[in-house]
Amino acid sequence: MEKFDVAVIGGGVLGCFAARNLARYRLRVAVFEKNADVCTEISRANTAIIYSGYDNKPGTLKARLCVRANRDFDRLCGELGVPFKRCGSLMAAFGPRGERVLRQKMEQGLANGVPELKLLSAAEALAIEPGLNPMVTLALYAPSTGTVNPWELGIAAIENAVDNGAELFLDTKVAGISPAEGGYRIDAGDGRFEARAIVNCSGLYADKISEMVAKPYFRIAPTRGDYIILDTKAGGAVRHIGFLEPEERGKGATIVPTVDGNVMLGPSEEPLSGEADFSTSESGLAFVRGRSMELIPNIPLEHTIRSFAALRPNPFFAECDASGSVTLSERGIDDFLIGSTEGHPLFINLAGVKTPGLTCANEIGGYVTELLLERLGGAAANPAYRPVRPAGPRFSRLAPEERKALAGPQRIVCRCREVTEEEVRNAIRRVPGATTVDGVKRRTGAGMGRCQGGFCTQRVIEILAEELGKPVTDIRKDAEGSYLLTQARGDRS
Repeated sequence: MEKFDVAVIGGGVLGCFAARNLARYRLRVAVFEKNADVCTEISRANTAIIYSGYDNKPGTLKARLCVRANRDFDRLCGELGVPFKRCGSLMAAFGPRGERVLRQKMEQGLANGVPELKLLSAAEALAIEPGLNPMVTLALYAPSTGTVNPWELGIAAIENAVDNGAELFLDTKVAGISPAEGGYRIDAGDGRFEARAIVNCSGLYADKISEMVAKPYFRIAPTRGDYIILDTKAGGAVRHIGFLEPEERGKGATIVPTVDGNVMLGPSEEPLSGEADFSTSESGLAFVRGRSMELIPNIPLEHTIRSFAALRPNPFFAECDASGSVTLSERGIDDFLIGSTEGHPLFINLAGVKTPGLTCANEIGGYVTELLLERLGGAAANPAYRPVRPAGPRFSRLAPEERKALAGPQRIVCRCREVTEEEVRNAIRRVPGATTVDGVKRRTGAGMGRCQGGFCTQRVIEILAEELGKPVTDIRKDAEGSYLLTQARGDRS
């Protein structure tokens, strides 16, 4: 039975950064992820915004961590070799209700210490964002807001964590947890493990993991939302991250110019019924299109190249009576729910961490690490810890003179994103490396362009088969069972 100091359950962006921060110390750290790769659920499908901090109630953990994280994001992405674009944001109002909301957010932002916030008149807003709806009456400008690829950030964090000694167990679903002498016994995958402490980063399933050791005190009520991606040809349609504050109460719109030059629209929001469902809905996509056009009337929807759905883990406090019946509070939890359940100080839940969870992931990892060090009685610093993760060159991001300096001709696998064969092979060989077509996509961008993998998918499958020593029929798109090719079985007539 393998023994660890800390077990991190869940390989989303929160789990990846928890592991990276824990690896700064002489602790044996394990990360258990039920899927074949990290960052495949909530972390791969979100709005990708690094928030400034004006949305958060002053005095909350969210507000404190968000402002601090935003300020540090250039340095963090520099260490991890991840592109980050601080393009700023405009929140637009179109009447008295929206204007009141913007002024309230301005006050919150100033109280939280958000830098350079400014309320802009209609003329000032249109001067810096010409495509904005000319009916705008007021806009809140936050130049510190930015955007990043969430999966690229999480993968970089777990690579750095593993490089510094953390151990990652993929395809390893946690089936049971029980108290053991000096900690916990964990049944995961085909093995049994022990850990002195547990960090529960299991996203949509955080309540289920928590209830393996304690009675319910929170529950997750997921919602789903649809997004639309526009091709890079639409990249000039918007200069800043745009938010619509509608006059009626309800969901507004968000438009994001991504780090790769695409434009992302969404999300919609609706309750999730049943199991986790990442399929889109026509009603949700219609809502996104309509709201986006309210904000940017001439948004070029004709350049749509894909849509996808995301899930948000909304947390609610819960009470459990003597019969075992669970009652949820009427209002959701506004702040981050980070802490331990009664009687389990070394079992830390990161539950229902939604916006601005991506922004705060590294700060949350540091916060949890400090909690655990205090409760574990401390730990020595890891003298071999290296915060820098060498990213390797991305051909599409090289200047012409840098491309010329590369040794030998570059074989392009993905024409839309100019991804080379060497990049694909490197993505597979890295630790942890890609084992699926979507794993390659998340690491290199192959398949994310205008043709959505129509040209490159076959070659990516062939390279995966070569590198992993498998037949092409064993290569999956992503999730279990998602095979793309089948073996001919002879004449079935």
